[in-house]
Amino acid sequence: MEVLVTGGAGYIGSTIASALADAGHRPVLLDDLSTGERAFLRGHDAYIGDVSDRALVRRILKENRRIRAAVHCAARVVVPESVTEPGRYYRTNVVGTLDLAEALLAGGVRDLVLSSSAAIYAPQADLTVDESSPWHPVSPYARTKAMAEQVLADLATATDLRVLSLRYFNPVGADPRLRTGPRPGATHALGRLLEARRTGMPFAVTGTDHPTPDGTGIRDYVHVWDLARAHVAALERFDVALGEERAVAINLGTGRGTTVRELVAAFERVTGRSVPVVDAPPREGDTAGAYTRSDRAARLLGWTAELDLDEAIADALAWGERPADLIAVGS
Repeated sequence: MEVLVTGGAGYIGSTIASALADAGHRPVLLDDLSTGERAFLRGHDAYIGDVSDRALVRRILKENRRIRAAVHCAARVVVPESVTEPGRYYRTNVVGTLDLAEALLAGGVRDLVLSSSAAIYAPQADLTVDESSPWHPVSPYARTKAMAEQVLADLATATDLRVLSLRYFNPVGADPRLRTGPRPGATHALGRLLEARRTGMPFAVTGTDHPTPDGTGIRDYVHVWDLARAHVAALERFDVALGEERAVAINLGTGRGTTVRELVAAFERVTGRSVPVVDAPPREGDTAGAYTRSDRAARLLGWTAELDLDEAIADALAWGERPADLIAVGS
């Protein structure tokens, strides 16, 4: 299968591209390199540009006529930044998604896997959610993901488009073969722990009065390689996953909730070193968090998470400590 992967030079998109290639498929990558790494495009057919450039998408489909599906990962994803720069987030995550979907349809591609987010859900008393849980996106980032899903669902009703929206919880780790990994200075909790380890500065626990077992935010940390495998499964089982529907959403998580303090303890366990910690106020747009209680991914995709949090931490550490000449990071 030939698959267009937008955001293919990004952390998740590049890992999906590797998983597709490993499974015998041919990914074709599109990225504007605003945050992606040019080095992650190596070994793949790739195009530099924006998903809103309909002429470019038409050219990609014309030059790669066997593309029959797309995985749409291109997005802005930093929650605090979305609060201060919402216009950029709506333009990229919502308008860009519409532009891409219409260009794909015009080029005869009707199957789209959307990189969505569990951030769209309303907080639940037990901190768990499934695909039927109510929505209440509290940050501009989360609202753009909710809007993108709605845009695509409406298009699927009116056109030949078919959509699988994969709602990520919290991707962590790196490709176990160290072909791709997170950018330095990642803003999620594990990225900040890695940065604290590198600099010797204390790790800030942002938010300590959430309604969680220890007051810190709770997350469902899913290894990025498991996440990539789920996309391969979604593409290979597209018809099964959709059934009679035109648009279906599927949670991608482990089903285990981990608080920030528990994440720190896991990090200390894997590294064998203690981490100095300071408490801090929550960041703008942050929530208590949630984890999935759904088995829909297992039923529809035949997918469950296989790698645990310790393995994700170990792979992220290995990625950060790889020899400088292993990969030329940067655009």
